[in-house]
Amino acid sequence: MVREPLSIADRLRGERLGDLLREARGARSITDVALRAGISPETLRKIERGRIPTPAFFTVVAVAGVLDLSLDGLLAQVSPSETAAEATGEAVANTTADGARRAAG
Repeated sequence: MVREPLSIADRLRGERLGDLLREARGARSITDVALRAGISPETLRKIERGRIPTPAFFTVVAVAGVLDLSLDGLLAQVSPSETAAEATGEAVANTTADGARRAAG
């Protein structure tokens, strides 16, 4: 199976996630946080630098737990405008589809 390349939006979300985790880590060492989360320091370093823009869900859960971050809060900060954009996109799509049905009907 060939994996599709990540979109620019996916890469930006990965960078925001890394920035948030690095900020939450504060003065704690990468090694300490990574080992407490059960991952390698190199993996955490790559996530923080955006080199792993889509880390495994359970990796994010583990790191967030060590840093006392809620997943809801993290998601809201990583993708703050997506919910609104998706809702707007759906509304536009529904309006367009309704208009097309009326024109055809």
